Amino acid sequence: MTKNDTQATIRKAHKTWDFPDFKLDEINPKKSDYCICVFVINEGVRVQKQLRAMKKYTKSIDVVVADGGSTDGSLEKSFLKEQNVRALLTKTGKGKLSAQMRMAFAWALNEGYKGVVVVDGNGKDDITAIPNFVTLLKDGYDHIQGSRFVPGGKAINTPLSREIGLHFIHAPLISIASRKRHTDTTNGFRGYSAKLLADEAIAVFRDIFVTYELHYYLAIESSRRKEYKTVETPVTRAYPKKGKTPTKISPIKGNLHILAVLFRAVAGKYKPAK
Repeated sequence: MTKNDTQATIRKAHKTWDFPDFKLDEINPKKSDYCICVFVINEGVRVQKQLRAMKKYTKSIDVVVADGGSTDGSLEKSFLKEQNVRALLTKTGKGKLSAQMRMAFAWALNEGYKGVVVVDGNGKDDITAIPNFVTLLKDGYDHIQGSRFVPGGKAINTPLSREIGLHFIHAPLISIASRKRHTDTTNGFRGYSAKLLADEAIAVFRDIFVTYELHYYLAIESSRRKEYKTVETPVTRAYPKKGKTPTKISPIKGNLHILAVLFRAVAGKYKPAK
């Protein structure tokens, strides 16, 4: 099926879904009921190293690369095929991380996956936690938050400013809004059930979700609703001891934007209109 055929099929079957246009490269056949989507844009050798490490898990979970439009040549098809990557989705429409997420979720649900794990492609996350995410999805959990701050989790070389912002602003506000304690609300290593992603009352597929909104919104909504099971699971995230921190968030403008998105999520601004 071609790129246009796939998008047309999804849009025809789900007329209310809004997701950006994307280019689809199916590289290997579907083998699992679950997939892990790696979100990336110009991560170079970092994502290549990560995909090599993830290859060992491709017998139990399909690896999908959700690219925001990389131009660094790190995602050559021959390389991805060698790492047993299931598919490469390249966003050609507007938006950033949440747009990439909507693209990946629409494709994954159309493919019939029962659950989706998501992780950044910048090499900071210890991917040995992948099997635990799969187990929890199979056990019926709908929102699985990777946390460095529960027993078994590790936070290595985390910048002090991020520790302060997380522990004193981000996690407390998400916890209050969701009516459930959350310890690591800025961590992008998560798992979602197909049931949660397809719920029209939550309405993931709206173009209001552009940057970091979906991570915060889904954490809050899944915790507030009795029909969903949520849990935190230990993960390790390591920042380099020296050099530039791998991030797409600018120190001032980027962090101010994150705070604005956080406040809107906590205030319920992303809930669908009744």
